[in-house]
Amino acid sequence: MSSLHQRHLAVSPDWLALYYKNPVEITHGEGRHVWDADGRRYLDFFGGILTTMTAHALPEVTKAVSEQAGRIIHSSTLYLNRPMVELAERIATLSGIPDARVFFTTSGTEANDTALLLATTYRRSNQILAMRNSYHGRSFSAVSITGNSAWSPTNLSPLQTLYVHGGVRTRGPYAHLTDAEFIAACVADLEDLLGHTREPAALIAEPIQGVGGFTSPPDGLYAAFRRVLDRHGILWISDEVQTGWGRSGEHFWGWQAHGENGPPDILTFAKGIGNGMSIGGVVARADVMNCLDANSISTFGGSPVTMAAGLANLSYLLEHDLQGNARRVGGLLIERLREIGAASECVREVRGRGLMIGIELVKPGTDEANPEAAAAVLEAAREGGLLIGKGGGHNTSVLRIAPPLSLTIPEAEEGAEILAEALRSVG
Repeated sequence: MSSLHQRHLAVSPDWLALYYKNPVEITHGEGRHVWDADGRRYLDFFGGILTTMTAHALPEVTKAVSEQAGRIIHSSTLYLNRPMVELAERIATLSGIPDARVFFTTSGTEANDTALLLATTYRRSNQILAMRNSYHGRSFSAVSITGNSAWSPTNLSPLQTLYVHGGVRTRGPYAHLTDAEFIAACVADLEDLLGHTREPAALIAEPIQGVGGFTSPPDGLYAAFRRVLDRHGILWISDEVQTGWGRSGEHFWGWQAHGENGPPDILTFAKGIGNGMSIGGVVARADVMNCLDANSISTFGGSPVTMAAGLANLSYLLEHDLQGNARRVGGLLIERLREIGAASECVREVRGRGLMIGIELVKPGTDEANPEAAAAVLEAAREGGLLIGKGGGHNTSVLRIAPPLSLTIPEAEEGAEILAEALRSVG
């Protein structure tokens, strides 16, 4: 055990998880690579949990941060802030939400917490519809709407949460149905649920479930839900903390795969927009955003430095068509991983879109989750020079692959080969 690891254990909570038996201290990065304290280089296929969206040490972002820090680091939302207004204008336009207002926070957790505050206040209801296998953050309100027991440490809650079918396509009672039948069954379940309850405030959903192992419903499910929700006046919150900014390749926002009946009422974002800086936020149409009847501010949300980073990062993303790169390189990577998975008895499914890919592992010859194999592959990949993540629903048995969106084809091929060897090492 390293000295730093010992010091970490002495001052950190027991529940603050670390990857690997011998945790890695990452000291610096460049492009799609990071280095540890021993000088070893790794290809990064997890990006600080889908947060280093464009590249490590991206010159455009580091320059913007340095220049803004040299002028002023902090002022709070009590004063006009040009970088915050400029980034809000761009996000409001990109969101697809009409007459949009933007409120900045410091994390996805805080963004979802704010969305819940808005929805429950607007609707005068503390009842929330959430998806099974979901994850929305670690605050008191967010864990209470998280449909994943591994990430929800308490049943106590300020909200009443009702869980809806549909977030996982290939497991559960509707897995055997066709896509059209699956959507119809989930809509019927929602209709039935609403017949037994008081009027909920909102449905919150990740278009692609992140911590849940990159699971998703068929395209159009949330559009079908939207028809039901609109009849009841129930708001739709799209949690885009992991799916936003073009990571799926096919769409800029995850909700757009379900956009037949219009955009969500509220959209939350974080992670990738800051490329590592602490930015989260909420976009909502004006009547929803303005429903609060008390004062509020954000001391650190929308800080001049993080906003400058977000502006530079978003500009780079759009100017270099990283969404298109995620579609092209991600498409090649997922097909390569499916070839690799077909040769392994441990791999149940390779799924995902763009550069958001999950590999679900099971015990050979069964459909039973295999968290031991997932942990072993994580270790073996690290030994091979590749950093990946893990997640999953009933058990943590899904490898999560989400590199920076500037990933090159040679890097994708290198990472796939390391993963192939790691999978072979566990059988």
